[in-house]
Amino acid sequence: MPYATIKRRTFLGAAATAMTWASFPFLARAATTLVIRIEWQQFKTTPHYASFLNAVRTMLANPNAADPNSWQYWTNVHMNYCPHRQPYFLAWHRGYLYYLERQIRLISGDSDFTLPYWDWFTNPNVPAEFTDTASGNPLYCPRLNTNVYNALDLSPFSSSVVNFQRGTANSFEEKFETAPHNPVHNIIGNSMATMQSPRDPIFYLHHANVDRLWHAWALPDGRTMPAPTDPYWAGTFTYASALTINKEQTYSPRSRLGYDYANTARPTTLPPQTQVGRIIRVQAQTTDLRARPPVVSFSLSSARDITSGRHSIGGVTGIALNEASITVRILGEAASIKPVQDLLSATAASYDAAAQGLVAPSTTTATTSGKYRSVKVVFDDIKLTARGAAGGYFYNVYLNLPDNFGDKAVRAQHFIGTLGPFEVSGAAHHGAVTLDYPATAALLKAVDQISREFFVSLVRVNGANAPKGTVIQVGELRIELTTEPAYIVSPVAPPGSGVPY
Repeated sequence: MPYATIKRRTFLGAAATAMTWASFPFLARAATTLVIRIEWQQFKTTPHYASFLNAVRTMLANPNAADPNSWQYWTNVHMNYCPHRQPYFLAWHRGYLYYLERQIRLISGDSDFTLPYWDWFTNPNVPAEFTDTASGNPLYCPRLNTNVYNALDLSPFSSSVVNFQRGTANSFEEKFETAPHNPVHNIIGNSMATMQSPRDPIFYLHHANVDRLWHAWALPDGRTMPAPTDPYWAGTFTYASALTINKEQTYSPRSRLGYDYANTARPTTLPPQTQVGRIIRVQAQTTDLRARPPVVSFSLSSARDITSGRHSIGGVTGIALNEASITVRILGEAASIKPVQDLLSATAASYDAAAQGLVAPSTTTATTSGKYRSVKVVFDDIKLTARGAAGGYFYNVYLNLPDNFGDKAVRAQHFIGTLGPFEVSGAAHHGAVTLDYPATAALLKAVDQISREFFVSLVRVNGANAPKGTVIQVGELRIELTTEPAYIVSPVAPPGSGVPY
């Protein structure tokens, strides 16, 4: 069916008259009357399953994209307001699901309805009810892939991930958004690989699982997050005109929003890979990667100031990414060696303390004797080809991988992010199509080996159905010195402080 997208300004004006239900701003159930969100396989055996089907069918049939009773309305909320690769990614989406859940209760008449979640760490296959092509199935949506095994990543739940907010050392929010969140979108593809991903009903089960896993990480008492009284939680999130929520209300689903999850355990293992009724052994992502991908030559770009606070020390131009994994060699200007070494030396000790959560709240960001405070890998002027825009793949991005290695932990130390159509769509959503990846921490792993040479490896990861040929074009890939801090210090509630979570 056609979808009516509405730009933010138009959306605000139209929604203001349509949202009579939104006259009740945030209203949470009392924490003593928690409702429980359950996994899809259990959910579909309850009466709420029929409520969900009827609500989705009703909303899809509503052609008025300015009406909160339409499916496209909620897609436009996401497209116009969602923060990706920015602070509050998890918290904003928590409020988004909370309000969508309330809307489904109104439409279905099921006052006890709760959104189900799809636990892809237990079963990486999109549930069969979403892939049934029978006429009239409101859950069906064309997808490139229905198995996300190759998107899964347990590293956000490592014992070393002790901080929460984006920009801190070992940030759960940043690591989790990078993987597995983004790769799940990329591998499923089609609508899910774009900022219009809520068109696909599986989006909401995916994000309910994202919310559940954040909740699981923050337990038992939320002390790893900024305390609810911290200025971090000041202000509100906006979803539409007259529809906002105080940021602090998204601190905890239990004590603030009145819901919990049937399973709040942190994942510890990847699921078996199921295919045509057989259990087969498949390597997740790139566990078979033992050597750096081959170096491919590109035209060099010169060192130059990008802005007053960003300086490119060198780069390459004209990169075309396809099904091959490659490494790009960047030669920095000779004058950059000392500033990089000074920056890393000044950052090392305080960064290690911050990475372990040992820095006191009053401690400020590390400073250097020079102008610059962090290093970034920047992909600029990114374009998706027609075949690449549909997804079904992504790239793991590494900095300075050794020529040969066999240790998964070594690879993890050099991992700096993922690149795929979903990340590119998010960058276009917020302005110019430029993606930057914090590289300071990866360089600190080998601070004594810093030279003019930087090696950026892009390792292709595919779903069962993935495009061949050029999928992404990058105008320039460069290494930048920036005046932005390498990390921020996040005040957290000390153990035993009694912060309600």
